[in-house]
Amino acid sequence: MLKPLGDRVLVEIIEEAEQKTAGGLYVPDSAKEKSQRGKVIAVGSGKLLDNGTRVALDVKEGDTVYFAKYGGTEVSLEGRNYSILAERDILAIVE
Repeated sequence: MLKPLGDRVLVEIIEEAEQKTAGGLYVPDSAKEKSQRGKVIAVGSGKLLDNGTRVALDVKEGDTVYFAKYGGTEVSLEGRNYSILAERDILAIVE
């Protein structure tokens, strides 16, 4: 598995269920937008400040989050899709 560095977060992308239009047509995978929701798998050690102290991240392993549409780097491991994001690219935690 991957261990993010600094203020980075490893998020497993949660694929949305089949999308259906108002008219009852199913949207094919090739026409769907990338999901912006995921589950936090691993977090880095935190942001390093200029004075040498580390600030802990606001997210923790197991959190479900929404992240910026074009943020992060997508990777695929063992058949699963992940995104490595900076904490600033995470928009919200689902409670």
